[in-house]
Amino acid sequence: MRPSPSIVWLRDDLRITDNPALDAAVRRGGPVIVLYLLDDASPEVRPLGAASRWWLHHSLERLRDALRALGADLTLRRGSARTELPALVEQSGAGAVYWNRRYGAAREVDAELKTRFTEEGLEVQSFQGSLLFEPWTIRTGSGTPFKVFTPFWRACLAAGEPREPLDAPSALEGVEGVASDDLDDWELLPTAPDWAEGLRETWTPGEAGAHERLEAFADEHLGEYHRRDEPAVPATSMLSPHLKFGELSPFQIWHRLQRDLDASARKNRAKFLSELGWREFSYTILFHFTELGRKNFRPEFDAMPWRRPEAGELEAWQHGRTGIPLVDAGMRELWRTGYMHNRVRMVTASFLTKNLRIDWREGEAWFWDCLVDADEANNSASWQWVAGSGADAAPYFRVFNPELQAKKFDGHGLYVNRWVPEAGTPAYPEPIVDLKQSRQAALDAYEEVKAAARS
Repeated sequence: MRPSPSIVWLRDDLRITDNPALDAAVRRGGPVIVLYLLDDASPEVRPLGAASRWWLHHSLERLRDALRALGADLTLRRGSARTELPALVEQSGAGAVYWNRRYGAAREVDAELKTRFTEEGLEVQSFQGSLLFEPWTIRTGSGTPFKVFTPFWRACLAAGEPREPLDAPSALEGVEGVASDDLDDWELLPTAPDWAEGLRETWTPGEAGAHERLEAFADEHLGEYHRRDEPAVPATSMLSPHLKFGELSPFQIWHRLQRDLDASARKNRAKFLSELGWREFSYTILFHFTELGRKNFRPEFDAMPWRRPEAGELEAWQHGRTGIPLVDAGMRELWRTGYMHNRVRMVTASFLTKNLRIDWREGEAWFWDCLVDADEANNSASWQWVAGSGADAAPYFRVFNPELQAKKFDGHGLYVNRWVPEAGTPAYPEPIVDLKQSRQAALDAYEEVKAAARS
């Protein structure tokens, strides 16, 4: 008897190779409906920011082309998964639904649908496709979740080698007559104005672009990874948006870096893989604290006396007009490319939360809108790390001095000169805040937090 169709519900896993949900549908046999659902209606799902919407459009175009080359197509629907996915099941007569797991609040939606479809007699399975280690499998000796990175990553490495990546299917059987939205109707791209020129110059969204970036990093840049803190040096992978959209899996990165590396790259491999570990750690924190993007992980920080920004103050930070060259360079890089070097991310975040003493949630929201790699776990966890309110956070008294950071990591001014060529000229504004005085004010504010925690 001919198998009924299988639905493969894609989310942050826009790839064909090493896609466990797609692999399961192929092994089941029969026709396959590959669905991307733009869920901006479920309260558990955070709507994408503007830069991520730009990336999503192009990633879906590439995925659609790849699926068509294999004999299937990409079905697009928009709305709440609670209504749209059951509607597609009914319309198509599907007998199985597969997806790769999510780890934030949206997993509540998945759990509801899994229960519903199972009760209706469908085969429903979810898979580990986005993390090397499932959050509930890595625990302390007492059985509690880790809150400190180093022992967490040590436990991950002791858990065994991550699985090998899965091959792409050689062919797919599609389903005729399944209604699909037109991608252009979603209006994901900016038009009035079109601010995405810098994004187009910098990025190639899609699975093929992800693998090109990985190969370039392994062959050309991993050997320089020990210079990763220098923003003018092309020593980092720039794989984060490909990981965020799942055009590349962490399993593919892990196993690619186990082979065909020169001696200098091998020396840097463990450090780079530990950065993958920070991504795993952030998702583990999110799994156990789904409000990571909205609430302080450390509740004592609820007493922090954040300042109300003065007129134009937040905007000066957002658009790189603070009068602090390294901060402005990072914010302009972000605006132009949808990306910012990680060392500079820490500096700009520290400046906002410590020197301006503006609530970290303001910065997190701006990054969410501007970053092509805006990630539900990483973005929130990293902002809370800098602010001092997160898991394994930097001590609050660690305030990144942007002038000293520039001297140490951009000593020749190559990064600053690229993005802020007017720095040091009469055209450049005076600093909007005194670094020394504002640092002391931040430390005084933190003393209020400690005093409130003691009382």
